[in-house]
Amino acid sequence: MITDPELDGAWETGHAGERAQEAEELAPRGGADGAAGARRPWLWALGGAVIASAVWAGGLYAFGDRLAAPGISYRATENLCEDFRARALGKIAGDLHRYRPMNQQNHHPAVRGAICVLQNGETQSTLTVRAQVDLHQKTDPGPEFDVPSLWLAADVGKGRTESVQGLGERAVVFVAPGDGAVQLRVLDDGAVFTLETYGNGTGGNTPADSAALQTAMIEDARELMAALKK
Repeated sequence: MITDPELDGAWETGHAGERAQEAEELAPRGGADGAAGARRPWLWALGGAVIASAVWAGGLYAFGDRLAAPGISYRATENLCEDFRARALGKIAGDLHRYRPMNQQNHHPAVRGAICVLQNGETQSTLTVRAQVDLHQKTDPGPEFDVPSLWLAADVGKGRTESVQGLGERAVVFVAPGDGAVQLRVLDDGAVFTLETYGNGTGGNTPADSAALQTAMIEDARELMAALKK
């Protein structure tokens, strides 16, 4: 997968020895003939998240003494794909853990993060799900939480953003134009939880509309938060 030399602790993966091969195998193919026309959303999604986390964490770490460290109420995970069961999304898209989940961790002193990427197919799939948990150990992530994701907006275009009530301290959902991508972000007690879904079918189609995906993502986020709660 993707590593970042700017981080003190490298992103680790549960499939380090087969990283390049599995990335190619898991990437969705376009059309019945296996042409490479279809996009590979989980690749840019994972890459953008790692780059954004590196820059953001590095910048805040430099000013760590000026900002209050948050009290973190969640434990770190060594394998997010084991803790993130995606049961609600699985009812929509099928078993998301069947096709070799991809797991990564980062042990940076400022932000300890973990990422899990799931798909509902081996060579072809209709849905990719990416879950990320960031435990902010040096600074409070609250002031920056509402800043829009520039790399996501730049790739999928300007969408609509809505607040979600009753989930963590604050939660917000972003829906891309055409409902091809949905992102849910939750801030709670020094941790930021991010769930994203991307359609991998023709034209970015997903197995459900954005409203159904959003409902399932909220349910799965709540279950993940409960699983990692200290």
